This record gives sequence, structure tokens and C-alpha cells, in this order.
Amino acid sequence: MRTRFTWILGIATLILMGVVACSTKYASSSNGLVVVSTQGNAVMDTFSLDLGNGHLAEINNAAGPPTNGVPTSAVLDPAGAYAYILVTQSSTVNDSATGIEMFPVASDGKLGSGTTTVLNGGVSPAAMVIDSAGKFLFVADSAPGAVSVLAIGSSGTLTEVAGSPFLLPAQTGGTTPSASALAVTPTVYPPAYAICSGNVPPTSENLYVTDSVNYMVLNYPVPSTGTLPTTPTSSNPTGTVPSGVTVDPCNRFVYVANSTSNNVNAFTVCNAVSLPNCPRADYSLLSVTGSPFPAGNTPGPLLEDAFGNYLYVLDQGQNAISAYKISTTTGSLTAQTPATIATNSFPTSIAIRSDNSWMFVTNLNSANLSQYAITPSSGGLTPQPPVQTDNNPWGVAVK
Repeated sequence: MRTRFTWILGIATLILMGVVACSTKYASSSNGLVVVSTQGNAVMDTFSLDLGNGHLAEINNAAGPPTNGVPTSAVLDPAGAYAYILVTQSSTVNDSATGIEMFPVASDGKLGSGTTTVLNGGVSPAAMVIDSAGKFLFVADSAPGAVSVLAIGSSGTLTEVAGSPFLLPAQTGGTTPSASALAVTPTVYPPAYAICSGNVPPTSENLYVTDSVNYMVLNYPVPSTGTLPTTPTSSNPTGTVPSGVTVDPCNRFVYVANSTSNNVNAFTVCNAVSLPNCPRADYSLLSVTGSPFPAGNTPGPLLEDAFGNYLYVLDQGQNAISAYKISTTTGSLTAQTPATIATNSFPTSIAIRSDNSWMFVTNLNSANLSQYAITPSSGGLTPQPPVQTDNNPWGVAVK
């Protein structure tokens, strides 16, 4: 069993008791849930979110379950019943493994003991995403460059689909590919306030994967089995070292953040033959006029708001969020006023609640969580007091 971090955890517990009011009160009908993976102590933090005023209260953090490896990305299934954490084997965490760890979420918001699924092929996972139906978990593997696909069972269990991991194709004249980020088209539309609310969503989905060494974004159709084809449907060039990708909640646009060219590519999704210059409704991408759009220093993870009107990019090199207004007709980006909003030190992950009320950003070097109130009509962000976490928070997910 684990023997490291014990004394650190004790100190962290005392600090947290003085900073954040402890509470185990959580009800899925009246509260939100925020889940944070932390690397310093290799444990999970959870918070109850008061939907009336946005206040966060700890849920058993000092005794939160340990992770079976160094944790990074975090996602919740659509129902909020299971948390999935990407973990990497390390000598600093005893009995650790590389894979995806699943934690059941109890009715009081506490996380149960984790169960780790080791990925096939000896891959090095870099990022992950869950589809809107809660059917598949997709993992971007940096080495070898590939995508691991795991089917999600009725009890939250993970089973890697046949043929996984799926290697990214070699590019003519390029180098060995490396997957850095991925995003999947939604098959569930926002229930209200989005331009597509009330429309019938597609029943099939497509996966977009960035290749960080060949500077490409690849498009894969996802069949009902989850088995990806050997060759993507299409590919598009990006800026230098793409590090983040997101899909519009209404399947209109795809955005890619490029960490060393400090810009964002914008693409229109060809999901209807009637779209200009789209010969096939195969979810291939067309570059938006004016793309790429300038971003801050070292842009990384990025996310649209829940209604598809604004784009937010973590500028990891300057501890800030770049905010943009999205043109609903063209997908072009216009910087908000102010163009950037401060985070704390080294923002790593971003999450927005599905009702478009709150945004959360983990700050790896500040041992806290930045929280922002979102004004849906303008996309404006109002910073709230930072929330103390365990050391080195990385992943964040919200329900």
C-alpha cells in the first residue's frame, strides 16, 4: 500500500481546515459537484457547488481516495455517477499504474475507491474525453501516437474495444505522429438557449484528434462498436504544436489551440451538403476566413461555453484565459473586452457547468482552483475567490 505523502497530507489537512469550510452536504437535485485530481498527494478532491450563490464546500477531501498513479485529466460521465481520471505510473506513487481510474460517486458526493483499467499497447496517454451519451471514453496517446477507445458499461466499468489502440497515420515527409488532444461531436444538444436547442441531434459521432508533431487535426467517424478506421476521413493542417481541440455543442465549428505559434485555428464542420464548399456531409473541416486567430502565450486547453456563443482558451504561458465571441454564422473569433482574464499560476484544465453558470480552472503551481461566474448574455467572466485544493491540482470536471 501507499506509504509516501503521509506527512504532506497531514499538513495539507490542517491548511485546508483553516481555508475552506468543511461540509458533506450534497444533493444532486440541488447542488453541483466539482471533482479535482491533485498530483502533490495523489488524491482526489471533491466539492459541493451551491447553485444559488456558487459557493464551494469540501466533501471529505482530507480523506479523499488516493489515485493509482500520478493523475492528470478528469471527466465525469453525463449522469455524474462516475469520475474518470487519467493516471500515469510513477515511482513517487506506490502500487501505481498507467491507465484510466474510475471512481463511483456516492449520493453524498463522496468518491468511492478507484478501479484502474490498464491501457493496451504500452501507450503514454496525454488527454481524454467522454462522449455526450456516456458510451465511449477516448484517450489521446502521445507515444506511440494513437487513440485508445474504451466502452463504458452500465456500472461505469471500462472495456477497451477491439483493435484499440488505433495508431495515427504516418504523414508523407513527416515524423512519427503523437496525439495530444481530442474532442468528439455531441449526440445530445443543450436543452435550452443554444441555437440548436430543440433540433434533432445526429445519432452518429465523429472524433477529432490533434497530431502535435505533424501539426494536423484528424477526423475519424466513430462506428457503433467504437472501432476506429485505419485511415481518417480527412485531415487539416494546424498551427505549430497543436495542444487543445474542442467541438461546438451544436456541431458547427471546431477550434484548435497551437501552443508555440500562439494562435487558434477555426474550422467549419461539414455536417450538411448544403453548407458552402462542403461536397460531402462527412464532418470534414473547412478553415474559417481569417483563421488562425491570435491567442496569448502558450495556449493549451480550450472550451466553448455550454450554449456555443463564446470560446475560452487557457494561455498557460501567461497565466490567463483568452476570451472570444464566436460568430454564429461563420465561426470567426472576436476578442472579448477585456481580451484576457487572469488565473493563478500555470492553469492546466478548464471546465464549464452545463447550465453555463460557472467556470473552473485548476492552477498547478498555486494549489487552488480559480472560479468564475459566467454572464451568459455577454460571455463575461467575474472572478470569485480562489478555492484551496490539495497540492498541484491538474484535472477538473463539473456537474
